[in-house]
Parts: sequence; structure tokens; C-alpha cells
Amino acid sequence: MAGNSIDLIHTTHAAAPGGHYSQAVLHEGVLYISGQLPVRAEGSHSADQPFEVQAAIALDNLVAILNAAGRQPSDLLKVTIYIAGIGHWPAFDRIYARYLGQHRPARAVVPVPALHHGYLIEIEALARGGEKMTVG
Repeated sequence: MAGNSIDLIHTTHAAAPGGHYSQAVLHEGVLYISGQLPVRAEGSHSADQPFEVQAAIALDNLVAILNAAGRQPSDLLKVTIYIAGIGHWPAFDRIYARYLGQHRPARAVVPVPALHHGYLIEIEALARGGEKMTVG
């Protein structure tokens, strides 16, 4: 059934998956974006960088995946942010607002004790889907 297809979204402009998963999948008009750690598109890690740098890298990955699916930040429906240390919440909110402008999708910020590789942030999201596009 064509309507039930699952399209995998991949771009070299965001960090490659480090395990058995896709950067995102498109299914029945919804784009499901996997958790994005602050790993740069070329694969370099940033766990030793300040929170603000890590947040920007994770958001850059999110935006690159949206673009690969023919979407933009204004298509985000729901964003979940995992932050190691609730004290980073205000800084994240400022950075997030710069990336999303006036758009305000549903959101949850979840404080966690630790994230993989010692990172301070991970971001996953749902967005309105679009036509499948794969960017370099």
C-alpha cells in the first residue's frame, strides 16, 4: 500500500546515526526525527564544549534533517529536549527561540542525570511531513 510506506530521510548535513536507526522517517504525513546529540555533521564530538555550543549543534542537526525532508522549523509539531542538568533550561530556551522565531510547537524539556558520551543535550521532534527529499 503506497499510503503506508515509510520513507527514510538522510542528509550529510547532520550527524550520521551512530547506531541502528535513521536520522528521520516520514510516514503518513508526519516526519519523526530521531534524537539528535551535539555531534557535528562531519562526525566530530562536542561533549567538551559549553552547553550553548552543544545546543546549537543539536539544533543545527535538527534543522538540517528538516531541510532534507523539504521542511523547515515552522513545520515542527512537537519537540522533546533532554537536558543533563535543569540549570541549562533558561539558556536552552533563549537559543531555541532564536532558531524557531515566532513558531511555538508543543514542547517538553526533560531533565536527565546523564546522556550518552557525556553530552548535555539531545533533541527529538515530530514535524509535518513533506515529499521525500534526500540531500547529499
